[in-house]
Amino acid sequence: MENTNNMMDVSKEKKNLFGMLTIFLLITSIFMVFKTITAYKESAFVGLEGQSTITFTGKGEVFAIADVATFNFSVVETSSTVAKAQEASAKKINAIMDYLKEQGIEEKDIKTANYNVYPKYEWRRTTVCEGGFCPDGKNVLVGYEASQTITVKVRDTEKSGTLLTGVGELGASNISGLTFSVDDEEAVKREARKLAIEDAQNKAEQLAKDLDVKLVRIISFSESGDFPVYAYDKAMGMGIGGAEAVSPQVPIGENQIISNVSITYQIK
Repeated sequence: MENTNNMMDVSKEKKNLFGMLTIFLLITSIFMVFKTITAYKESAFVGLEGQSTITFTGKGEVFAIADVATFNFSVVETSSTVAKAQEASAKKINAIMDYLKEQGIEEKDIKTANYNVYPKYEWRRTTVCEGGFCPDGKNVLVGYEASQTITVKVRDTEKSGTLLTGVGELGASNISGLTFSVDDEEAVKREARKLAIEDAQNKAEQLAKDLDVKLVRIISFSESGDFPVYAYDKAMGMGIGGAEAVSPQVPIGENQIISNVSITYQIK
């Protein structure tokens, strides 16, 4: 009976040892699998310089009609005191603001770009020049100048010329900077970039087919361009007619957005 018990104990120990050995081998196998996967991933990036690569360029062009116009104007008034100069300037500015709102320009599209009030001096001599000799003079305060510059965004571009004339008739000066652009230019840039990428990809696929190679993956990507090229080809007559001043014709044209990309592929 004792021998039987001893044999059973030995059998249990063998089973336990075999189970532990099996678990150890399983853990070791899993570890080796993960190590192999990690080594493969690392090898995909380490030593890329030695792998075969090919680079393609692509170009995308998008033409968009300008839908926003922007211009600046200033009101400058000089008077004997700061208060009077500011009051005279404010009257003209308020009249122009009312006019712009009547023309459908929203407050969010009108902003002050610059505002200044400063003393104005004149150089005057204290005595009359005699015999070619002129004694020193001095700066004399002659008043104060109030200057305010406004930037206006026009979403109805057909009104641009009329607005230029209107603010000028109300006392604005230095009317300048009329430019046309696309309000959502980023969307147009994305479209141009997409076309450029498709152009590069098509070139890559065609050449890979001709060379009988396989495109593995993209290694690098770069982009340049994304700049608007103005091609004025459309003019609009915006005369306001009658005995009033005639508004200028303002060509709007198209904005040409260009994107150039470079894509490098690993091949095999």
